[in-house]
Amino acid sequence: MMDNVSVITIFYLSGLSETMNYRSVLFSLTLLCYCVILLVNITLIVTIILDKNLHEPMYILLCVFCMNGLYGTTGFFPKFLWDLLSPVHVISYSGCLVQVHVLYSFACIDLSILALMAYDRYVAICRPLQYHTIMSKQRLIKLVCFFWFTPFCLIGANICLISRLKLCSPYIARLFCVNWLIVTLACFPAETMVNNIAAYITILIYVSHGVFIVWSYVYLIRTCVNSTENRAKFMQTCVPHLFSLITFLFTILFDVMNLRFGLKKLPQHFKNFVAIEFLVIPPLMNPLIYGFKLTKIRNRLREIVTLKTS
Repeated sequence: MMDNVSVITIFYLSGLSETMNYRSVLFSLTLLCYCVILLVNITLIVTIILDKNLHEPMYILLCVFCMNGLYGTTGFFPKFLWDLLSPVHVISYSGCLVQVHVLYSFACIDLSILALMAYDRYVAICRPLQYHTIMSKQRLIKLVCFFWFTPFCLIGANICLISRLKLCSPYIARLFCVNWLIVTLACFPAETMVNNIAAYITILIYVSHGVFIVWSYVYLIRTCVNSTENRAKFMQTCVPHLFSLITFLFTILFDVMNLRFGLKKLPQHFKNFVAIEFLVIPPLMNPLIYGFKLTKIRNRLREIVTLKTS
């Protein structure tokens, strides 16, 4: 048995097993969705990079936000599109670990950037005279690098702990590889204790990010209540951030509930949508929300469209 469990080199993904009757339609819709995600994110990134008037902390963070959206969706969509065209849905052991690293680090980086955005709005509205000192470009770059590098290390540590486990099954009932499901395949549950501790530490770190965002908005709302000017700033710059945050938390929590509690009575196609919505809704909606809501970006995009049509 020890010889058998040590040679697993391929995982079988069974999440698509009940939806393959609609393979052509699903492939077309998925490809369209991915193309739109690429279009809206790349458009916003290029617009911010090329326009020097948008080289401000809020827009730089938005640019990084969109880059992370491209990073995360690239870890899922190409493989998923390939599976829709393939009769057998498999992924190599190493490819599975890479996918876990990309998708989990994407989610953690997203929350980190949302926390940075909340801090940026807190400083801009609650401490406007110190804004340019506190949120200098040098400090912003350091913060972005730190909040991008930290998830890579944390998730990388979790991946290393997974790689040491001996697995008894190559079957994953999911559209993509999931950390927790791989750990449940371990032959010796006692060996997974360290994995669980590391997972809970990671969760605790990013729950603290959520607490920080709530704390920031408590101060923001207190400051904005008695000031018409601050209320206007809040509606202009904080509402898109709040919408992004709520969308992200809703999609992640819904997926965690599905993963942890099973929801076995629900149809497979619905469970599939729940599983991938954090890879579809935030990367698709965030650039659209910020593009329409933030005046500078909206005006810049309008100028580009006007020049092309004239």
